[in-house]
Amino acid sequence: MASNGLTVPVPGRDEVSPGPLSPSLGRTSNPLSSKVTSVLSTSYADSEFRESLGLLDERGISNTAETRRQLRLDVQKEVIDSNGKIISEFGRVAEQLRRIGTTIDKLNKSYQEMRGHVTAAHESTSSILEEASSLMTQRQNIETKKQVLNAFREHFVLSDDELASLTLTAEPVDDRFFAVLSKAKRIRKDCEFLLGFESQTLGLEIMDQTSKYLNQAFQKLYRWVQKEFKTLNLENPQINSSVRRAIRVLAERPSLFQNCLDFFAEAREQILSDAFYLALTGTSASGAKDNSVKPIELVAHDPLRYAGDMLAWTHSAAVSEREALEILFISDGNEIAKGMQEGRENELWLLMADETDGPPEFDAVKALNELVDRDVSGAARILRQRVEQVIQTNEETILAYKLANLLGFYRVTFSKLLGDDSVLLQSMSNLESEALRQFRSLMRDHITTLEGEFQHTPSDLGPPEFLQESLKQLTAIMKTYETSLASEGDREADFEPILAESFDPFLAGCENMSKNIPAPRNSIFLINCLLAAQSTLEPFRSFTQTRASRLQSAIDEHSAKLVESQYAFFRSESALEPLFAALAPLSDARKDDVAKVAALDAAQPDALARAAQGLDDFLPSAVMDALENVKHLQHAALAREITEEAAERFCLDFEHVEELLVAADELAEEEEEEEQGGQAGEGEEPPSLRALFPRTTGEIRVLLS
Repeated sequence: MASNGLTVPVPGRDEVSPGPLSPSLGRTSNPLSSKVTSVLSTSYADSEFRESLGLLDERGISNTAETRRQLRLDVQKEVIDSNGKIISEFGRVAEQLRRIGTTIDKLNKSYQEMRGHVTAAHESTSSILEEASSLMTQRQNIETKKQVLNAFREHFVLSDDELASLTLTAEPVDDRFFAVLSKAKRIRKDCEFLLGFESQTLGLEIMDQTSKYLNQAFQKLYRWVQKEFKTLNLENPQINSSVRRAIRVLAERPSLFQNCLDFFAEAREQILSDAFYLALTGTSASGAKDNSVKPIELVAHDPLRYAGDMLAWTHSAAVSEREALEILFISDGNEIAKGMQEGRENELWLLMADETDGPPEFDAVKALNELVDRDVSGAARILRQRVEQVIQTNEETILAYKLANLLGFYRVTFSKLLGDDSVLLQSMSNLESEALRQFRSLMRDHITTLEGEFQHTPSDLGPPEFLQESLKQLTAIMKTYETSLASEGDREADFEPILAESFDPFLAGCENMSKNIPAPRNSIFLINCLLAAQSTLEPFRSFTQTRASRLQSAIDEHSAKLVESQYAFFRSESALEPLFAALAPLSDARKDDVAKVAALDAAQPDALARAAQGLDDFLPSAVMDALENVKHLQHAALAREITEEAAERFCLDFEHVEELLVAADELAEEEEEEEQGGQAGEGEEPPSLRALFPRTTGEIRVLLS
């Protein structure tokens, strides 16, 4: 291996090394030492060194002295050969570069020539390009204006086809008509935006023209709706949706809308009047006979059924009319209200009126009720005439009230159906009032015919025949009223006038009759009448409770009179009246009163003996005799109750007498003992009061029970 041009011999593996170098040699051979040191310090773990060894292995070089000497030369030779090849290749590259340079020069020359041509062409066409650019800009502006104009025409101008569909009566009212109408209304509204510009001419012209078109469209719609109303079949549940939509749109013109309603109401009024006349007679207004209809007049001989059938037909017609019209109005009620509000805001008369006097808000339900009421008003007039005839020709009291109750039932029904302000309801109220007047008139006539019977009292003191008949009538009336629709809170107050007409006069007649009857028969007679009346009212206490309570109070009052009469009978028939009267003011608790007993005439032995004998004669048949007095009282339990109460009072009086007599005997014994000073048996003792009057209260109660 050489270093710095020096060849250092390296001993072979087979040669013997001369041994370690001496110090003197190391000091004189510094380059060699450095080289050795460098070799020894070389790291064999270096990657480049390992790669070098790998290359040597690939060459298959054997480790010999010759190979080691030639290795450097071989490597240098290879490097020189490689450099020669590279130089040869770079020569070819240089040749190619020269060719490329020649080509680039040609291209530059051609480019310069073309550039000259382009510059000349540009100079010659620059004016044309500027003009074309200006034309393109103008074209773009024109296109923009065209788009704006088309959009403006599309938004603010109606086409000829749209105008024809909107204004010509030959064109149908269909979805296209309503679409164009909506567009016209939108155009008029959007014209307010155009009026915001400095020049308002265009906006005013378009608004004026559109308003004319809208007026023509609403007139067309108005005439079309009138035409449809003439042929509209409300019995068909599938009413044309175009009619409902037309009504909703027409509501934006309140005057036209109201005219349509008036026209519709007149047409429906005539139709329903003819239908009612057909139902009544079986003959149409033109005189044609309809055999499929059974005339209501066939039952005219039965006034109640006749009036009921007419009222039922009217109610059915009103319900059907309302159900049909609900489809037209209520289903789109909000839209109609909005349309009418918008129309009112656009009416000239409203713009000139005071803001505080604006029209009321549209109420769809109220408008529906009014329209139904107007539709059935013609039939209602015929109904009123026929029912008035029935009422006036009737001569039966009960039938008159049943007619009034029937009319009251339908009055309440129509009130719920059409509200409280309907003409039909007013007709029902008037007819009901007339029927009640007829009822009162017939009742008064009936009472007048019975005035002669008010003078004859029955021998058995029972309710007179006229009262029994009146109570039967009253029962029929109350059964009729019980089925009425009067509210629970007002039933009793509403029925009070009926009682005043159909009950009070007969009861007053009984009271007048009792004035000619001696007591206690008058009380028995009145109690019998009152009990009959009470039993009649009892099943209907829901609306006769107050009157029944008054009857019970009257019964109690007359019962008290009978008790008093029976009590007087016990006192007089028992022969104790003088004794009771004499001892009543005295009290056994006061000694002075007790001392007075023996001195009374009624307490003398003879008087007491007579009283005792009379009492003994009376007691065996006392109760039977007392019951005989009230035998005409038709309430046996009440008769016994009255007698028992009178007997109880008699027993209380007897008990008071007994206590006074016992106290008087005790006082007499005490005084006698004091006078005799304890000397008993020297004289004959006078008989005691109790010995003369031996009956006790207990015995009396047993005998009178």
